[in-house]
Amino acid sequence: MFNKNIKLVLFAIVLGLAVWQFIDREIGNGIMLVLLSLIFIVLYFKNEIIILAFLRLRKQDFEGAQKWLDKIKNPESALIKKQQGYYNYLHGLMVSQTNMNQAEKYFKKAISLGLSMDTDLAMAKMNLAGIAMAKNRKREADMLLKEAKKLDKHNMLDEQIKMMKGQMKKAANMPKQHYGRGRR
Repeated sequence: MFNKNIKLVLFAIVLGLAVWQFIDREIGNGIMLVLLSLIFIVLYFKNEIIILAFLRLRKQDFEGAQKWLDKIKNPESALIKKQQGYYNYLHGLMVSQTNMNQAEKYFKKAISLGLSMDTDLAMAKMNLAGIAMAKNRKREADMLLKEAKKLDKHNMLDEQIKMMKGQMKKAANMPKQHYGRGRR
């Protein structure tokens, strides 16, 4: 809800109040204010709107997730780099069912900005592989699937990766159809 700089200012103010409470021998108040100030630091690195959009997306509520993401007006200035990556990652997940070209742009931007969890990075690369496969770029899709497999250390995406590899093999084994004029 707050800009990243405002969160840092609030952290400094609350921490200053905590120090003042410690100097005033109000140790309990000081400890509570230190804990309160830590909330602002956590929210600096983990944006609350992106967390709420993730929760909506887990419930398959795409409209609700989009409403939360729309509250971020200028992601370049309001979010740190990793949060911008997740902002684009969430947009890519939401539009991947309707607009592959737009989803591809979002996923590529999310990967370039960085995602903090390897599983999320693997998921983004797996989605890019699916888009590349749909656009008949088999070599790129195969490379992205291999990268996704390396990143998926806990085998959470193992089934999806195997399924996509099977689909690629089926597509490779299908006879090519020739349209138009040619030799007979």
